[in-house]
Amino acid sequence: MSVESRVLSGRYRVDEPIGRGGMASVYRGYDLTLGRPVAIKILDGELADDSGFRTRFRLEAQSASRMSSTAVVRVYDAGEDIETDADGTEHPIPFIVMELVHGRLLKDVIAAGPVPLADSIRYVDGILEALEYSHRAGVVHRDIKPGNVMITDAGQVKVMDFGIARAVSDSSSTVAETTTILGTAAYFSPEQAKGDVVDARADLYSTGVVLYELLTGRQPFRGDSPVAVAYQHVSAAPLAPSEVVETVPRALDAVVLRALAKDPFARYPDAAAFREALDAAGAGKAPSRRQVDTLANTLYGPDPRQAAETARSLRQLSSDPTMKRTQAGPPAAWIWAGVAVLAVLLISVLIWVLTIKPCQLVPSGSRIVPVVVGLTYDAATTALADNDLSATRQDEASATVPAGDVIRSEPKAGVSMERDSEVMLVVSKGPQSVTVPPLVGMTRAQAEQALQTAGLSLGQVRRDDEPDTEADIVISSDPEQKVDVAQGSAVDLVVATGTVAVPDVTGNFTLDDAKKALLDLKLTVDVTDDASCPATDPRSVKSQSAGPGEVPIHTHVVLVSCSGPAAGDKKSGGTGGG
Repeated sequence: MSVESRVLSGRYRVDEPIGRGGMASVYRGYDLTLGRPVAIKILDGELADDSGFRTRFRLEAQSASRMSSTAVVRVYDAGEDIETDADGTEHPIPFIVMELVHGRLLKDVIAAGPVPLADSIRYVDGILEALEYSHRAGVVHRDIKPGNVMITDAGQVKVMDFGIARAVSDSSSTVAETTTILGTAAYFSPEQAKGDVVDARADLYSTGVVLYELLTGRQPFRGDSPVAVAYQHVSAAPLAPSEVVETVPRALDAVVLRALAKDPFARYPDAAAFREALDAAGAGKAPSRRQVDTLANTLYGPDPRQAAETARSLRQLSSDPTMKRTQAGPPAAWIWAGVAVLAVLLISVLIWVLTIKPCQLVPSGSRIVPVVVGLTYDAATTALADNDLSATRQDEASATVPAGDVIRSEPKAGVSMERDSEVMLVVSKGPQSVTVPPLVGMTRAQAEQALQTAGLSLGQVRRDDEPDTEADIVISSDPEQKVDVAQGSAVDLVVATGTVAVPDVTGNFTLDDAKKALLDLKLTVDVTDDASCPATDPRSVKSQSAGPGEVPIHTHVVLVSCSGPAAGDKKSGGTGGG
């Protein structure tokens, strides 16, 4: 059976393909249970064969499914199907079910030609709106790029693939492998390229790259290989956008260069601050000289080459002719005197470094706390023991750190401690758990409100016949009430249709069996005799007033049964003999 014609998990019909990425194919599909069109993303076989990835992929997709912003492509479901080869070998097929969005990928918009300035700002504002929502929910995207942004036919921005990048990166050991899976390193943050811990500020960096590309038609860093591009993200400073395209307002230079700062702490603190700066620049608010100087000081790093490159990127900002100098420069004699003093100091330091004897920086009785954040508790304990330190444990709920992994250590890594000292390891116990409230007997709207109050979300809603329950009343929930689940989890509901399926009781049912079948459905039943047709033994049903099919609960049903004499019971008249 071809992939295009199959039904996944007995529920999702897979139709024609509508897209292809570096790690998955996207198909138009249909949810047979809820009766709605969907988009189905099916992961490639290389990823599907990795059991560790499948587990993280499912957990991250569940996390992403809790987001319901209009700027985010909704994730409805995630699952795994099995495909069997001709030789009987079974292969897992992980998939996710998403909102079907009609529109164009932002990468196709960029490829079509120059993007108007107003549209560029509006598209990035939409991306930041999605990130502002997701970061508040504790979800870091990790793979913001034009290929993961949709522009709907109405012009709305929708960001997709939340959670997938994390599942990929957690299953890859090197930058090269991660790059192969994600398809490009052009939008990596420096910390991603170096394999450091990634937080929400990595998404802001990637968004800055997208803004740069929208404004200039090219990415800030280009190279012959993904590794070469990743190296530039770490060590090179970009040209200001106005140096590439003269028509770009210099106010946007300041926004882009701030977003592309190598140090995460030098970037915007959050997506809201990025949006505010972008809106101000779009309105034509040029940066002041003080703001430019502050930006330059913020982005200058300890590396002289990096500082020089950054200075070149800021050249146009600093040479704004509208900004007048208010103080004369220092006399030339003082400049040369300062250079001479600096040269003497540098030579003195060099001689001192070359002549001092090596010393042991860490006393023999001291130990340095190793980096344990992100390790499992057992692995962290082993790392401490290798450094002659012991561990104490404190559990703490976390929606972003997997259960059992270390959130932080007290003292932090790099601190010197006495040998055999104790280090407090704060270990994630997973998301905060909440108890599913009683929902049976509520209306669907009441149940949804109760879930929201409890910190849970509404999952799938299935409708089912219940003979004695009014329409839209909750029959059951999954998980059931009083069960502890992770905060934000989805709870599925079964609600009553308010109808029952009445069988056809004519012909194949005796009158008694027909009455029992209808009474079992909580219907009221009356029997009417029809003397115009012969009775059978046992009596059967000639007709019914309701059904077959769905009827409202507690419907009154009249059964008509033949009660006339049988054909053989009729008395025939005779002639007497004379």
